[in-house]
Amino acid sequence: MKLLKNIAFVFIVYLVAGCSPAKKKVPVVGFIDAFEDATIAQARAGFTDALKKGGYSEADKTVKIEYRNGQGSIPNVIQIANYFIHKPVDLLATCTTLSTLAAVQKTKTIPIFAMVSPTPERMKLIEMNTGAPANLFGAVEDLAYIDTSFLLIPQLLKPKMGKLTVGIVYNDAEPQSADALRQIRALAEKNNINILATPVVTSADAQLVTKSLLDKNIDAFFALPDNVVFASFETIVKSCDEKYVPIFTSEAGLVKRGAVVAFGADMYQWGYQAGEQAVQYLNNNSTKGLQPEMVKVRNRVFNPTVAAKYHIAIPANFKTVK
Repeated sequence: MKLLKNIAFVFIVYLVAGCSPAKKKVPVVGFIDAFEDATIAQARAGFTDALKKGGYSEADKTVKIEYRNGQGSIPNVIQIANYFIHKPVDLLATCTTLSTLAAVQKTKTIPIFAMVSPTPERMKLIEMNTGAPANLFGAVEDLAYIDTSFLLIPQLLKPKMGKLTVGIVYNDAEPQSADALRQIRALAEKNNINILATPVVTSADAQLVTKSLLDKNIDAFFALPDNVVFASFETIVKSCDEKYVPIFTSEAGLVKRGAVVAFGADMYQWGYQAGEQAVQYLNNNSTKGLQPEMVKVRNRVFNPTVAAKYHIAIPANFKTVK
């Protein structure tokens, strides 16, 4: 009888355990950053804040975010993408073009939420029969805004004679950088502005290339949406300051680091927007209704210290950079 009671007790324990709700699996996010950069880091902060607001917090153990940085090396970024895909993670977050391209090339199934990346068209990811990759989502950017950004130069410098000469460094291996330069050249021709553009391959080259441009008596430097520019911006600022040449840019995050003004995407909000899409996916376990969408928040910002240094009057509709 005692044996029967013990068997009955064990049976009841298993029955209760079987009826208990299963422990919810904690989703894993693989975050791929292409390189270390203070401006780009704002996008990562926005992405994780969006996850937290949506109920996915590492502190609460409702999500696990594995972060890897490629340190500007293409082989490193590809290796990181392979690692996350074979793990596998539940979704990928990619920051900057290099990370997004590596992820898209390595997986067609794991959802990719991109930020600080151009449109699929500008990344050359549109296939004739299938369109953009079916697993690519997040917030992307085209170059429609860059005309406004570039034309801040003649608007604020107000040349009194001759034509302005603007220096640019660019990495033609980056689609958005090469496309931006082509668009700026066409715009400059229409607005009596001379462009001096020099290619740069790595951030280590930036100082020498920038100094070479500055020796040609440029009136202003324009910082493109270019990863090499982001990574070497302090070097560019130092060289331009020594020659008393103001920096204009299309990237709002670079104003805090020494540019005069910008009209461009807010990096934090860019990441936040991609994070909101990731939350929607995690909530529904479905990508239905999601697609790459244009970045929503652009700002006109200025650096008051730099503007004062170069005696540039800033319009009232510009905000002080934070």
